Amino acid sequence: MPRSVKKGPFVDASLFKKIEKMNQARDKKIIKTWSRRSTIIPEMLGHTLAVHNGRKFIPVYVTENLVGHKLGEFAPTRLFKGHGSAKTEKSTALK
Repeated sequence: MPRSVKKGPFVDASLFKKIEKMNQARDKKIIKTWSRRSTIIPEMLGHTLAVHNGRKFIPVYVTENLVGHKLGEFAPTRLFKGHGSAKTEKSTALK
């Protein structure tokens, strides 16, 4: 179920402070964050956020298309290697 419109989007307080501070100084450094649950807001436009996926930080450059999405959507936590590629190779070799 989505979050109430009355409450507004959730952004981690420490992340919001860092964004506001960088906007005041007109600075464009990479911000490391573990807050995958935070929603991307218009104040984040133009910044690069390094989102932790459990193993490493994935850089995400925020554009207008990303506003309203969660940061975790752009840092996948699992590596998909395919469905039975060894079986597929064997079946194509027999044909």
